Amino acid sequence: MLDKNHKANIRERGLLAKTAFLKALSPTALSRLLDIAHISMVPSRATIIREGDPASAFYCVLTGYVRLYRVSRDGRQADIRVCSPGDMFAECLIYGGEKYRFSAQAAENANLARFDMQEVRELAEQDPTVAKSIMTVLSDHLLSTMDCVVNDRLHTAPQRVADYLLTRCPMESGSASIRLPYQKNLLAGMLGLAPEALSRAFSSLRRTGVTVRGRVIQIGDVSALKDV
Repeated sequence: MLDKNHKANIRERGLLAKTAFLKALSPTALSRLLDIAHISMVPSRATIIREGDPASAFYCVLTGYVRLYRVSRDGRQADIRVCSPGDMFAECLIYGGEKYRFSAQAAENANLARFDMQEVRELAEQDPTVAKSIMTVLSDHLLSTMDCVVNDRLHTAPQRVADYLLTRCPMESGSASIRLPYQKNLLAGMLGLAPEALSRAFSSLRRTGVTVRGRVIQIGDVSALKDV
């Protein structure tokens, strides 16, 4: 359940204006979308949207992280994506679908901007920069989904973890240290792994000098990690 919302203040408008979706808009469209954005503080583990509910709005993450997932008939959950600050979710339903196709939960305390679907749809008909920006975001999500499918089908669990670490590694060679932005169970879901499979993957990467201390990951040899 979302906390009581409010109109975006100056700081929140500034954060929104820098997102991939809004920064490509015409000045008129940008001003309009900033005016209609409703900001909500969502506590950790709170449900934002539920699969099957009417799709009336889409969201942009300002702070925190949001977990998108689906639930099977027997109650098992499958993570779809972890949204970081600047990411949007449920915008795929602007032009298609009357119900949400997944649920969304705050992975930690999050600050969200809510946009009414119908208002944005009408604005897109008036201003081509809005429609183009929506298509760009959808295209980016499609390419990301394709990469995720390939990663799941072609890579082992240790390779998935290694790829994740390398994309966030500040060094091309030598040793490095990174800090996970969220808990390891959330990382496991994002990589399509059970928590115990993630633990085994980290254990197998010890031979490349990878050690785990809470959220801090030490990489002893970046070059060796690339060869996993």
